[in-house]
Amino acid sequence: MKNNYGKFILLWLGQLISAIGGGLTSFGLGVYIFEKTGSAASMALITLLGFLPTLLFSVPAGVLADRFDRRMLMMLGDGLSGLGVAYILIFMLKGEATLLQICIGVAISAIFSSLLEPAYKATVTDLLSEEEYSKASGLISLAGSARYLISPLLAGILLSISDIKLILLIDICTFILTVISTFVVKNSIHEQKPIIKKSFVASLKEGWTTLKERKAVFLLVISSSILTLFIGVFQVLAEPMILSQTDAGVLGAIETICASGMLVSSLYLGIKGLRKRYAKTLSYALVFAGMFIIGFGLADNLMLVTVFGFGFFLALPFANNCLDYLVRSNIPDKLQGRVWGIVGFLSQIGYVIAYGFSGMLADAIAKVNGMGVGKGSGMIMAFSGLALIIVAISLLMKKEIQNLEE
Repeated sequence: MKNNYGKFILLWLGQLISAIGGGLTSFGLGVYIFEKTGSAASMALITLLGFLPTLLFSVPAGVLADRFDRRMLMMLGDGLSGLGVAYILIFMLKGEATLLQICIGVAISAIFSSLLEPAYKATVTDLLSEEEYSKASGLISLAGSARYLISPLLAGILLSISDIKLILLIDICTFILTVISTFVVKNSIHEQKPIIKKSFVASLKEGWTTLKERKAVFLLVISSSILTLFIGVFQVLAEPMILSQTDAGVLGAIETICASGMLVSSLYLGIKGLRKRYAKTLSYALVFAGMFIIGFGLADNLMLVTVFGFGFFLALPFANNCLDYLVRSNIPDKLQGRVWGIVGFLSQIGYVIAYGFSGMLADAIAKVNGMGVGKGSGMIMAFSGLALIIVAISLLMKKEIQNLEE
């Protein structure tokens, strides 16, 4: 019987600090780029470059997580990703960083961060018993929400008293704290991992075969890639929509209030967890998320925008928790790393499409109709919310997904 929840909490605290630092940089760079260009596409480009390397390298990173020390991979991923932030900071200290320089720095940081996710998720499985998975998933969602809950408000305050350079410096410091927490957990785990004699390609193929053999899990993962497309549209276009009406300080406050919905549901899941009806809860949560996206995109004042944003973030952790449980509980422990790498790649392809095209589409609609970037972004979000509802209802009707709980 595993009894490592305290070690998980220490590891989780490190990731919480990392999420706050990353959120500061993401918010600060987004505001910086929008103020310089006024383009939703430029903001989306930064988001895409921060995400795409992580996606592309997630599969090999998953294989590495099953072949090498997972905690060491986490330390390398967190520590070296700070190089990209430092790269941007150097140019900022010299004057101003160009869009190209920021893109390079963001990409460098994302490449090293790709080592983190599969190793982190597999480590959670290493540390905890199956009964603790749901609570752990709630806390992981809570840590992820910090970049939306704490970072925007803090970044807005920092930008009002200083500039982007202070934010980047703080982010670099958070990498150090995260590496230290992971190092402590690493030294407290004495289990020796078996030596894997299979080649890298053979290990990767085994992970793919494991996922394909579990057809219901594979169907869920493919459906997730469609869901992330619509959720990604919201993530990309929410900031330019709000920034077109107000400044960075108000944007930070609105994002924090909206993300407090994620805090409420993540705390509930972290304390109580879910016991059953994971598949149905997943579908219901996504239906509500889609409804709130529609309201967010069509709202005509910032107060309504905030209310609908709160509702969206309230629903999201329930969906993430159920997805995490249904996949984790159907994959053998020894294959968790490589399977999570493949799952991460497949389920998040939708984000690449959203980040790559939604910003350009919003700019194009705004130009053709003369309605402005904010209105164009809102219109696209409303359509994506409707599509999310349709996909969620389709999932609810799939018996294969329902049977995963058995």
